[in-house]
Amino acid sequence: MTSSGAPESDGEGGYDPQALEAKWSAYWDATEPFTVPQDGDDRPRKYVLDMFPYPSGDLHMGHAEVYALGDVVARYWRLQGFQVLHPIGWDSFGLPAENAAIKRGVDPREWTYSNIDQQKASMKRYAASFDWSRVLHTSDPEYYKWNQWLFLKMYEKGLAYRKDSWVNWDPVDQTVLANEQVLPDGTSDRSGAMVVKKKLTQWYFKITDYADRLLDDLNQLEGRWPSKVLAMQRNWIGRSTGTTIGFDVGEFAPGEKIETFTTRIDTVFGVTFVVLAPEHPLVEKLTQPEQKAAVDEYVANASRETEIERTSTEREKTGVATGAYCINPLNGERVPVLVGDYVLASYGTGAVMGVPAHDERDFVFAKKYNLEIRVVVSPPDWDGGELEAAWIPPGTQVNSGEFDGMSSVEGKEAIADKIESNGWGERTITYHLRDWLISRQRFWGTPIPIIYCDDCGTVPVPDQDLPVLLPEKPKFGEAGKSPLTEDPEFFNTSCPNCGKAATRETDTLDTFVCSSWYHLRFASPNPGEDPLDADRVRAWVPIHSYIGGAEHAVMHLLYSRFFNKALRDTGFVEFDEPYTKLTNQGMLIKDGRKISKRSNPLPPDPVVEKHGADTLRLYLMFLGPWDQGGDWSDSGINGITRWLGRIWDVAQRDESKLGDSSDSGAARELDRASHSTTQRVLTDMEAFKFNTSIAALMEYTTALIRAYDDGSVSAAQWRAGVDRLLLHTAPLAPHIAEELWQRTGHSGSIHLELNPEFDEALTATDTITLAVQVQGKLRDQVEVAADIDQIGAVAAAKAAPNVERHLEGMTIVKEIYVPGRLVNIVVRPN
Repeated sequence: MTSSGAPESDGEGGYDPQALEAKWSAYWDATEPFTVPQDGDDRPRKYVLDMFPYPSGDLHMGHAEVYALGDVVARYWRLQGFQVLHPIGWDSFGLPAENAAIKRGVDPREWTYSNIDQQKASMKRYAASFDWSRVLHTSDPEYYKWNQWLFLKMYEKGLAYRKDSWVNWDPVDQTVLANEQVLPDGTSDRSGAMVVKKKLTQWYFKITDYADRLLDDLNQLEGRWPSKVLAMQRNWIGRSTGTTIGFDVGEFAPGEKIETFTTRIDTVFGVTFVVLAPEHPLVEKLTQPEQKAAVDEYVANASRETEIERTSTEREKTGVATGAYCINPLNGERVPVLVGDYVLASYGTGAVMGVPAHDERDFVFAKKYNLEIRVVVSPPDWDGGELEAAWIPPGTQVNSGEFDGMSSVEGKEAIADKIESNGWGERTITYHLRDWLISRQRFWGTPIPIIYCDDCGTVPVPDQDLPVLLPEKPKFGEAGKSPLTEDPEFFNTSCPNCGKAATRETDTLDTFVCSSWYHLRFASPNPGEDPLDADRVRAWVPIHSYIGGAEHAVMHLLYSRFFNKALRDTGFVEFDEPYTKLTNQGMLIKDGRKISKRSNPLPPDPVVEKHGADTLRLYLMFLGPWDQGGDWSDSGINGITRWLGRIWDVAQRDESKLGDSSDSGAARELDRASHSTTQRVLTDMEAFKFNTSIAALMEYTTALIRAYDDGSVSAAQWRAGVDRLLLHTAPLAPHIAEELWQRTGHSGSIHLELNPEFDEALTATDTITLAVQVQGKLRDQVEVAADIDQIGAVAAAKAAPNVERHLEGMTIVKEIYVPGRLVNIVVRPN
């Protein structure tokens, strides 16, 4: 061992990645250099977090890609002098474990924790510099106790509630899904089955209470989150401003009104029918005897279709008359009430007013069922005849009583005023966002801490009785029911209020509850009698860099933002948003297809066994701009292996062959290259441009070789240049950097050193402008060093903003470099 405790290097032999990676992995495992003390130190702080994995088996290439990025970022910030928190844990509750347990006849705990052990070993093999002292598993009682505690705090504040409702039902996994878990094609994001509707009594979080804050606070994240993610969040929340108006149906259901919401109240005089969702509670009351059979059959058919199918723009709109009529309060007209499956009970009021002259969907519907089409907002130069299509833009009010002649913009406000003054309705803001459905009919999840007593009703489990533990052995019985109903010892209990016999809630919490606050627990492990220590959370959060897949653009990010705002209202946190910066990795392509665990697998272990973990990490970051991924090729990864071999050779060259003088053209050129490289690497690493950082280091390796071969640089200057190369390589290829740091006479870990600085006066260099073409068409220009090589030129070209855009959805076939003039990138669609 060296004086620093690091394993000694014999200084002999060629580059053997497997041997040295095993050596340094064992050393880091034993010494835990990346553990952060509970209360930290006085250095500035950075919190780097990777979206934690689900333990469904060993890690796949997507995991390797994410953890390579997170680890590079964490190691870079350490070299910049920051104290870095980089924790890891496992999102270990969930349906796959339950399904595996049923299929294999094993306990889900056994399946889950064996996979965790496997993944943990792989992470260490890939050199992930996690703080292993803060590991959490969401299936540990020590964690899910606080899920239950937070649920009860939400319940106390009216943010958790229970109601009967139509829910999304996965017929394969036999469980409820939140709206966000239904894919655009109507299938479950879990099983792939077509989702159906089912009426159940379920628990919800009142996320809609935070809709405005969730929407408005996205403005704080502009430029920090991917624009696509921000757009998806805004669209999902979907705020609309309009008017709610009631249509009286007292003739058929005394005292009742059909409430509708519209953003076009200026068209209300054009209402010629009203449509109810099949699930609307007034359907049964309004359906007349002669229509009952037809309506019942229609409603039954609608229940077997998904919301996606019912609302598809490609699907013909259908409906059935109830035989009832309602009264338009603006003109006193009696208009028919129909049932239409394209109207959803879960959105708006579950009823729409039909204005066929000014709504494309209503126009088609009215034509089909021979309903009146009345123009009330006239197009320019309208001659009073029939419309060939619905007129959607603004116009002039006609056939609108006292509002005739107004512009439709004026009419909208004047009509809304009249509705409000007469008590017929009110101006309203609505949202696409629905409350978060959190009940799941599963065993392997957090038990909902509620007791049902015949005398006391719904009773929260007292804090001192938490956690409500899952049974040791699951009992799986009738599909579609929570397995916890099959366990009498769990199900039967006593009321904490009156002591009489009672029963427990047998649904478990959606696992997105677990991942909505785990980042806070990492910052505050072992807080005692509370879920969090506010001072420790304040010291680390919000997270400086959050890294993971774009598939979480709606669900996880929306739910964790909601949790953050609810926790702020209770005083646990002091910030609006939990994640300062969000980074999504791009798609990896092989043989023209997306690399996927299922359809086009490329497991990382064989690559590591052949080339080493450092090579895999570097190649994943060199493929292209990080958020766009790239095209995997064996020749490309072989190029990275050759470069590491050059570093191995360069770092161990005999410096005694060099003199003491540094006053030569070669010496000055090496100084310029050294400081320029540091400037480029630090700038690009800050911007997550890892591909161009690596390109700069490849150029610098060549510069060092050139300086050594020239022989006109001093040994001290040469050694400083090698140190600079190793320090900049360390975050990217940690094993070889650690080994060479020791072999070149240093003590202590390179990963606890500081990055070199640069002198701007020495970074000035002659530059040239390269034209960048994609498919032979000029797309951008880049300014680069005059002596740049092909690797650097192509990397700089790919990073140009307009080039990045034209590479999206494409596979790179060939890269052509004409020195000093242009780069042409030949592509084909994925």
